[in-house]
Amino acid sequence: MNAKAAIALRRNNNLDAIIHLMNESEHNPGTTHFGYREVSVDDKQKLVGQVFTSVARKYDLMNDLMSFGVHRLWKRYFVGTAQVKSGDRVLDLAGGTGDVAALLKERVGDMGQVVLGDINADMLSVGRDRLTDRGLVSGLDYVQCNAQALPFPDASFDLVTIAFGLRNVTDKEAALREMFRVLKIGGQARILEFSEVRARWFKPLYDFHSFQVLPRLGSLFVKDPDSYQYLAESIRKHPAQEELKQMMEAAGFARCGYVNLNCGIVAVHAGYKV
Repeated sequence: MNAKAAIALRRNNNLDAIIHLMNESEHNPGTTHFGYREVSVDDKQKLVGQVFTSVARKYDLMNDLMSFGVHRLWKRYFVGTAQVKSGDRVLDLAGGTGDVAALLKERVGDMGQVVLGDINADMLSVGRDRLTDRGLVSGLDYVQCNAQALPFPDASFDLVTIAFGLRNVTDKEAALREMFRVLKIGGQARILEFSEVRARWFKPLYDFHSFQVLPRLGSLFVKDPDSYQYLAESIRKHPAQEELKQMMEAAGFARCGYVNLNCGIVAVHAGYKV
């Protein structure tokens, strides 16, 4: 068993995951994880794309059901504690249906700009339609882009954010390097993502909700239990708090840190370009 598998084994109380990791051999070059499955790097992007195309129209409804609406508070904290001011230019990656972008637009004001980027055309279309329906047009741009290879010049943004998207990126290290590249000196990067639950007593409840409740909600409301099975698995495969902090430092960020929310169900990571 490799080192990453051993770490994941210690983190995970799910029996299927433990069996999978115990049987897992070293990754072959050109392969990565799609949930608990090992797939080719090329296939992962397509598989993730299928997931979000499937759930795009009911993405916000499912977020409310899965988190009992708490995801909205997480996002408000994420944006409310960001280093951003009126007139700033902000990039929101994996911006999806636009709820984070809308909060950021309030912060940058009429003189600022928010670029909502997402690799999935269906999610981007939903986000643009919903923000337009809310009367949010000026100062908002939409770009279909891959976080691993951003189509922006160096030092383009005062703030780069990504909320609940990094775990779906095939090459997370490349995405972090790109976030660093497009930041201006003094700019901040912020990541809101599911992380490692810290309270031991809460883990069995969290696992039950993740592996038993979420797929059933996906089946009932989206007719797609597999996408929400993937969601639960992708959370367990995502780097925990300290590991993600170290990845940010390796990408060049300084003064990196994180704040756990709700027992570490999610964490907000931040780093600066100095």
